[in-house]
Amino acid sequence: MEEKKKFNINGIGIYKIFGYFIIYSILGFLLETIFALIVYGKFESRQGFLYGPVCPIYGVGAVAIILALQKFKENGYSLFLGGLIVGSIVEFLISLIGECIFNVRWWDYSDRFLNIDGRICLLYSIYWGIISIFFMRQINPRVDKAIEWLKSKINIKKLKALTIIAIIILLIDFIISGFVVYVFVSRTVVENNIQIKNKEVYEKAYETIYKNQHIEKLMKDVWNEQFVVKVYPNLKVKLEDGSDALIQDYYKNVVPYYYKFEKKIKTSKINNFKCQKIV
Repeated sequence: MEEKKKFNINGIGIYKIFGYFIIYSILGFLLETIFALIVYGKFESRQGFLYGPVCPIYGVGAVAIILALQKFKENGYSLFLGGLIVGSIVEFLISLIGECIFNVRWWDYSDRFLNIDGRICLLYSIYWGIISIFFMRQINPRVDKAIEWLKSKINIKKLKALTIIAIIILLIDFIISGFVVYVFVSRTVVENNIQIKNKEVYEKAYETIYKNQHIEKLMKDVWNEQFVVKVYPNLKVKLEDGSDALIQDYYKNVVPYYYKFEKKIKTSKINNFKCQKIV
């Protein structure tokens, strides 16, 4: 009997691709959370979906880089250039798709040097290139070893089943997240009379959706502004004049982070000198 050909891309099987997506989405979430803590002094949500601790752009970006640059691991220049191009394309497409479907933006680089429509910019494209070198030579080989270790400890069929279950859960989370964001943005646009492109589409959606008592109750009790703004503190909508409006600005009563570390200045006298302590 002929052995069935397994689906793979550049020698990487579909289950491993799914595994990469899950692992790097979680690692991306952790990285973004740490970044916000260090740079902004805030412990805030950096989730891509409503519930899962994942930042899927990292998962998609990692998979794209691994598949596209698998044959260029030995050449640093090719890795840098390839990572710059692949990472920028992924970032641009995810931003574009998010805006086309939901009329929202999760990030905006309009104030950055050499940006393209605020979706990508030179600085972050260079970051993608640098990260790709370190990623392909240092990080991914270690993740591969971790995957091999798991395969030696867990039955391969069980591991595949767990991978599929995780992907299904993420898919459900993605669908719910997309629906909630669309409904919440519709409510925000209509109730605050925000002038955005295709506003009539959101007005119609608002009238239709909020006529359903079950959905209205869910949006009031479960997916309300306190929940959505905290999950997506940087969510933006595109206005008619081309500028962006931050959703959280329309909900002044909502704290858009879980905790903020503030610097407090205390004054104490030591040896007749006044000195400031920052804690």
